[in-house]
Order: sequence, then structure tokens, then C-alpha cells
Amino acid sequence: MAWFVLIVSGICESVWAIALDRSEGFSRLAPTVAFVLGLAASMGGLGYAMRYIPVGTSYVVWVGVGAAITAVYGMASGEEPVSCARVLLVAGLVACAVGLRLVR
Repeated sequence: MAWFVLIVSGICESVWAIALDRSEGFSRLAPTVAFVLGLAASMGGLGYAMRYIPVGTSYVVWVGVGAAITAVYGMASGEEPVSCARVLLVAGLVACAVGLRLVR
């Protein structure tokens, strides 16, 4: 259960990161509310997962999931360039997070 919560909290990390960008300095209400909710869910899930998963592993997986989703969103939305190198690097990030789960 802790691993599932950790992955969901990593997804919520990408939600708050994207909402933070969309909030334009907290001047837009809907993205600001999404930021606050995403941040609370993300931190709450990370805190729960750290009860059962070591801090280093939890943090790397949480950041890796959030960063990968945020990077893919940026490329899919056209805000960031798409290249073979970028896609491979994001895939490598995900592979490292999965690897930490496997060598646990």
C-alpha cells in the first residue's frame, strides 16, 4: 500500500508543479487552488509512505515520478522541445525509480 501511495503522491507532485506554473504567481484562482490541493496531497502521501519506505528511496521515487510526468506534460503541451535525448533521459529517470523498488 505504501508504494501505491508513494506513486500517487508523485503524481500529485506533478499536479502542483504544473498548477504553480499556471497560477502566474498565484494570481489565478483555479490553478492556485489546484496547487494547494496537489501540494497537500503530495506531501501527505510522501509522509505516509516514509513510514514504511526508507527516506532516500521514498524521496527519489517521489521526485522521479513527479519530474517525469511534469517533463512529459511540458513536451506534450508544446511548452518544451521534444527530442530523442529528452525522451531517453526521462525514461532513464523512470527506470532508476523502478530500479530502486526492485533492489529494495
